[in-house]
Parts: sequence; structure tokens; C-alpha cells
Amino acid sequence: MDGTLHSRPSACPACSAAPSAEQLASAAVPKDARLFLSLPTIHCAACIAAVERALNATPGVHEARVNLTLKRVAVEGNPEVNAEDLIAVLASIGYEAHELDPGVIAATATDKAGRDILMRIAVSGFAMANVMILSVAVWSGASDATRDMFHWISAMIALPAIGFAAQPFFRSALSVLKHGRLNMDVPISLAILLAAGMSLYETAQSGRHAYFDAALSLTFFLLAGRYLDHRTRAIARSAAEELAALEVPRALRRRADGTEETVPIAGIAVGDTVLVKPGARVPVDGIVAEGQSEIDRSLLTGETLPAFAGPGMALSAGEVNLTGPLAVTVTAAGEDSSLHRMADLVAVAESARNRYTSLADRAARVYAPGVHLLALGAFVAWLWISGGDVRLALNIAVAVLIITCPCALGLAVPAVTTAASGRLFKRGMLIKDGTALERLAEVDTVVFDKTGTLTLGTPELTNLGEHPRRTLEIATALAGASAHPLARALAGATEAVGIRPATVSDLREVPGHGVEARLGGETVRFGRAAWVGAETGQDTAAWLRVGQALPVAFTFTDRLRPGAEAALAQLKAQGLAVRLISGDARGPVAELAARLGIEDWTAEALPEDKAAAVQALGEGGARVLMVGDGLNDTAALAAAHVSISPASALDAARVASDIVLLGSDIAPMGEVVDTARRATRRIRENFAISAGYNLVAVPIALVGLATPLAAALAMSASSITVSLNALRLR
Repeated sequence: MDGTLHSRPSACPACSAAPSAEQLASAAVPKDARLFLSLPTIHCAACIAAVERALNATPGVHEARVNLTLKRVAVEGNPEVNAEDLIAVLASIGYEAHELDPGVIAATATDKAGRDILMRIAVSGFAMANVMILSVAVWSGASDATRDMFHWISAMIALPAIGFAAQPFFRSALSVLKHGRLNMDVPISLAILLAAGMSLYETAQSGRHAYFDAALSLTFFLLAGRYLDHRTRAIARSAAEELAALEVPRALRRRADGTEETVPIAGIAVGDTVLVKPGARVPVDGIVAEGQSEIDRSLLTGETLPAFAGPGMALSAGEVNLTGPLAVTVTAAGEDSSLHRMADLVAVAESARNRYTSLADRAARVYAPGVHLLALGAFVAWLWISGGDVRLALNIAVAVLIITCPCALGLAVPAVTTAASGRLFKRGMLIKDGTALERLAEVDTVVFDKTGTLTLGTPELTNLGEHPRRTLEIATALAGASAHPLARALAGATEAVGIRPATVSDLREVPGHGVEARLGGETVRFGRAAWVGAETGQDTAAWLRVGQALPVAFTFTDRLRPGAEAALAQLKAQGLAVRLISGDARGPVAELAARLGIEDWTAEALPEDKAAAVQALGEGGARVLMVGDGLNDTAALAAAHVSISPASALDAARVASDIVLLGSDIAPMGEVVDTARRATRRIRENFAISAGYNLVAVPIALVGLATPLAAALAMSASSITVSLNALRLR
């Protein structure tokens, strides 16, 4: 209905290019389908055999494998195999089945990882408590056979518990050692193994001291830090996968004889004609050959108002056909479509951002080799001083390793991140990525999208008082028959002031144009400027024409998101540069920029333009915070140093972002950078606490005044101190 929309350039210039003879002759190579079905009623081996036998006998199925624990079956087959047919096959043998979204499977894997860490924490904590109870008896004076018995019981509890609970550290350490590198898990693993090994040796030699409780304490506290870290990194899927999920797997193709067939997208070739029904997502890039409709182009432009689509108009994969059936001549499909290219763009941007190194990782590069050299030096020195007493030298080396074990360093970041995340969550900001706060503290430039971010993406009537009551009654009667956003906004505004619709007849909606009716022998129209005979302007508007009278305009503006002005004022007060980059037309963007005092703004930006602008700022030395909500913002969100999206954003935008704004009020954004900067200061303070603790404790261990058990207690004290310092953020 907006007169400015029908003349917008194609969202993807490549889509409007004429296909070459080579393209017309080429067709994509079909790929195998992989489907997952939930099987809630299976319960035994006989069920597994029956399900796999039935599915493997289905034409096109290559392999079906059932997982009884997850009550799920994975099916691989030809592209034409679909979930509906497989569900029908299973229903015929008496089993209920439902298709599983691959994203649910990925989210389940993430949840499983969290449960796995919690289980290891529980095992190590239970074992630690029991071994400490046994240690009390030893400390109380038990000796000889009684002491040895308690030590052996402790060994039988501790060694299996450590073997199970400490696996994450062992696997990580082995992985980096295979590649000739070091990380925090190497000294951690070494300290745990040496403490357990020395304790076992002391027990076998009927020694007075064993440190199984120290090894278990190390494992327990470090797993607690690992779980905190996991909680802050709970991202279910990548944005590239979300984009790929929007690709339509099948299309309705028109044969040469005029009949229709449903085929996989892999079987669509350039030059084919596909049919797109109202309400369906466009499966390919192409040119409209027949039909008229309105298209939701928010996928690529971010603009929420539907655009007119008629013969000769270019469409892109992923857009939604709203009102009328369309026949589309294919110019690109599958991996060549604009949607797939956007997914590739996002994947590249995500991989670039994931190269960010956290403060803890940077500290590990220096800390880990230093710890090993110090412990080795202590062992060699005491071996020489003691005249070859291996037991004494090894005890001191173990004490040094435990007392310098980076437990506090391991908790320094997760503890602060968890505290800061809790603080921001109370204010409506959900932190999704473990390094988001560190990156956010470095931000100096904020780039905003317009529609759905600074505004709510819902039109608001601006000139209600300029029209006579009779005009409003007629417009209300016609607007009530349309689901167009402008029509709904007008109907809502007139209803709020008590305007009742006029009585009209022959009311009908014309796809892509507007609504038409008869009023007292005259034709009345409400819709796009060109359709009612009005001149297109810069404003977002819908037009009403009664008979031969001059058309009248109803103008609209996008409703400002609550708190937008306050958030921008706070960000500017913190010295941050603010930019606006939008896919909307120049008029609305310029109006909003003036209203919010944003001097640097860009309109009519395509997805690749937004991503390129963010990348250019980054290459110029800026640390960019990108705030957006649309699929057209996804690549820019992934390319930014850190990103935020509202909870109302599309799934792909939310996944690509590091932080989600949970409410409709954007005011909390004003303090998110300040909170991040304070959180980073706390992290640095925790590093200082850890370093200070080592400066005091390490010399004590080096001169042989600290047993491995005392070292474990000191290490625990430093961890608690770090955690308490982190809680100051709350």
C-alpha cells in the first residue's frame, strides 16, 4: 500500500540478470536427505528391529538407525524421501512418530554437555566428602594398620572418581599436547595426576600422608568453574544453520504440458517455472512470470511493509508471498540462491569473530609453561639438596603444582561473567556468549538497525485529525477487510476514537493493490498510490479515493521502541559513536535519525551492504557493537565485534547475536557497555588476586613448608576469594 515500496530496486541485483544458455542447461545435483523422527512409544529391542525393518524396506531409504535411549530414528535416503511418508509407514505397523527439527537435536546436545559436567561435579563432590571424613580419622591420630586401611579405602573411592570426573581436563590436555601446545588444562591435569599418584605411592609404602582429598578438591572446584563457563556459552545453533533452515526443501514446478509436480530444490534448474501459493515462502530466486501479490521482503530489506509483486519483478529465496498466487521463472536455486549466499556470508563472519581470544586464554599462554618450569625447577633443586630423596622432591613439586594450579584463574572469568550476566538479566539483557562481556567492554562504536530495533516495526497513523469523520468512516470500512499492516493500523486508530465503519457493498481485496468497494453507486478504493491514481511521495502512506474525487493520503510512521531516546543518550554520554544503517527508504530513515539526533545514517542498505559497513569499521580499527533484529542484519551481527538483538528478532538474528534484549524497552542497552567495562575490571582484579596469592604461597611451597594438602586448602581459599570478588558486580 505504501506508494514508495513498489518502485524499490531489487533486493538482489543478481536475481534480475538474464540467465545464460549455460545456466538454463545446468541443473543441481540431488543430495541425500537426512531426517530425524521421534519415536515416543518404542521400548525394547523388538521395537528397534520392527522400526528399522519397516523403514529400510521403504523405497528411497538407504539406512535407518534407531537410538532407544533418545527414542529417535535417523533416516538417510534419496532427496524425495519425506517425513510424512515415513511417519505413515511407521503408523501402519503401530508406532507413533513425529519429525524432529535438527535444531532441537543440536540444542539437546548442548543440554547433554551441561548435564554431563553436573554429573561429574556430583561424583567428585560425593567422593571428596567421603575421603575427607576418612582423613579426619587419620588426622586424629590413627596409625599403622588402621591408617593404612583408611588410606586404601580412600584410594578405592578417589581413583575411580578422579578417573571419571577429571576426564574433561585430561582430554583437553591430551588434545593440545598432541599438537605441541599448552593450555590451562595441562597443569591442571598434571597436578591432579601427581597428587593422586603420590598418594597411591605413599599408601603402598605405608606412608603417613596421602592427598586423595587434595586431588578430589582440585577436580571438584575446577569442574565448578567449567560448569559456570558452560552456562555462559549456551548457544544452541549457529546463525548460518538458522539461515539454512529457512531454505524451502521442495518446490511446486510446472511441467511443459501445464501439469504440476512437487520436486526437491536440488532438482530445480535455471529456467524452470515454480508456483508459489499465498502464505508460502519463495523457494528460489526468480522473476515473476504470472500473477500479482504482495511480498514480505523483511528477510532482505528489514522493511516490514509488504511490497507489490507483479510480472517482471525480481524475487529472492526466503521472501514470503502474502496474498495472490505467483508463477516464478527460476534464475537461481539451492546453493546459488541469495539466501544460501547470505548463509555463507554469515558463516564466514562467525568464524572470523570466533578467533577472538579471551583474557583467560591469553593468560594461559604465559601461565601454563611458567607453572611447569617452576615445579620442575623445585623437583630438581630439592633432589640435589636432599641428596637424591625422590619422595621429598616429588612431594614439594606436587605441592608447587597444586598451589599454583590455575583454579582461581579458571574461575576468574566465569565467576565474573555469571555475576554480570545475572545483573544484566534482571534488567532484561540475556548474555549468550562467554567472551561477550570482554568484547563489549572494548566497544567504541554502536551501529543500529532501524525497523524492529529502534522502532517496533508497527506503523502508527500520524494524520488522523486531518480528515473529516465521513472520510474516516469510509476508510475504516475498507481497511477492516485487509490484513495489510497499514490497514490494520488505520482500523485500530479509528476504532480507538470511536469511528464506526460506513456501510459499503461488493467489498473485495485486490492482491498487491488494496481494497475496493461500492458506496452509493460510486467505486471507492483504499490502497497503493498508483492504484488509486495518486502521486507517489516520500512518506509511508495509504490512499483513499471516493468516486472521481481527489485521493486523500493517510500517512504513517514507525512507532519508536520504548527507551530508545534514553538508551542513545546514555551511549553517547559514555563517549560511544552511534550510527544508523537501515534497509528502509531514505525518508523514514532520515526522519528517525533527526528525531534521535543520529548524524551518521545510511538508508536502503542491502544485507551485504550492512555487513560490509561493519567489516570496514572493524578494519579501520573500530570495535563495533551491532544492534539489529532482521534476517538482513544477520551477517552484520555476526561480523561485528559484539552484537545485540531484541527477543522479537528472527531466530537467525537472535542466534547470530551475543546478547538478547528480552523486553520491548531498549533503555537497558544504555548501561550494558558500562556493566561490561566494570566486569572486565573485576576479571583483571581476579587475575591480580590470583597472582598475589601465588607470590605469597609459591615461596612457601618452594621451601618445603607446604604439604600437598595444605596447598589444596590454600588453592581453595584463593578460589573462594575470586568468587566473592566477582559477586560485587551484583
